[in-house]
Amino acid sequence: MSAGEAPGWPAGPVAVLGAHILDVLGRPVAEIPPGQGSARLQEIRVTAAGTAAGTSIDLAKLGAPVRAIGALGTDLIGDIVIAAMCRHGIDTAGLVRKPGVQTSATILPIRADGSRPALHVPGAIGRLELADVDLARLRGVSALVVGAPDALGGFTAGGLEQVVAAARAGGALIMTDVLHPGSRAGLDRLTGLLASADWFCPNDSQLLALTGRGDLVLAISDVLALGAGGVAVTLGADGALVAWAGGPGAPGGGAPVHVPALEVAVTDTTGCGDGFSAGMLGGLLAGADPADAAWLGVACGSLVATGLGSDAGIEDLGQVLGFLAGRQPGAAARLAAAIQHRTAQQQTGESRSSAGRGS
Repeated sequence: MSAGEAPGWPAGPVAVLGAHILDVLGRPVAEIPPGQGSARLQEIRVTAAGTAAGTSIDLAKLGAPVRAIGALGTDLIGDIVIAAMCRHGIDTAGLVRKPGVQTSATILPIRADGSRPALHVPGAIGRLELADVDLARLRGVSALVVGAPDALGGFTAGGLEQVVAAARAGGALIMTDVLHPGSRAGLDRLTGLLASADWFCPNDSQLLALTGRGDLVLAISDVLALGAGGVAVTLGADGALVAWAGGPGAPGGGAPVHVPALEVAVTDTTGCGDGFSAGMLGGLLAGADPADAAWLGVACGSLVATGLGSDAGIEDLGQVLGFLAGRQPGAAARLAAAIQHRTAQQQTGESRSSAGRGS
């Protein structure tokens, strides 16, 4: 990559299916005023969020063409979610509108330290049906991200398998994340998806709750034993833990790789996991080592924490690599080289395809 040349997305379009939520965030909130009292805030924002919409926006900022799939209500909230995603160039044709149910929404009072409680309405997330999904939208995608399979209701058992199979048939990488805190019963419902997933990206508390373990290494091993290709666990202020089949964390493969956090001034932790998933996916699609891909994920998640809302912090892929280069120059250099190599491969393939059509 020549000096001054902006890195491009290293793969094809990405389909993102799952939770599309409107977040209403305000900061800083020290306490909820009693009775009908009021409090003055520095900032209030509205964002498209959730493990699908939030990840979609981060991917779009990194340069990925994104195709959204999910269910919204026919209300104004749904209109706002679509408008917010369209501002980032996301293809929202796969978002269906469901009458009689509101679009999923969350109110988030952000504390001064960036933490927050959540007041949430599940809404239309779980109303998605197989008939709502145009499988043709999965043709040619480089990856399918399934955000919040634990919140999709009957679709997880009655349609998701066909969607994943359609994406997999075209060679797509499959990545999934969860929305809820998790339970052993929840893991049972996700077994089929995890068996076909290339990567599972929960946070530490979710993974421990899903597996019933008290140790992350054992919990990771449990998921790998189900057939998942890899597990990337976000650890909040401690970074991430990464393991993959045949690599660290697999049976006989040694300890998982720990990728430390990158220090930033935290404004709000909302959506950091979505940022991690987007960066991790970008690194994987570039052909980077999973540990280096996790560095790109940690960089994205750290940047999201610097602003209010799940769409904050990230500007583009070049900015993220520059941020990482200032803290982990080796990982940033390897990622840049992988992206350059994959981009060159794409350009060569396109040139050969154009030559073939012209002959």
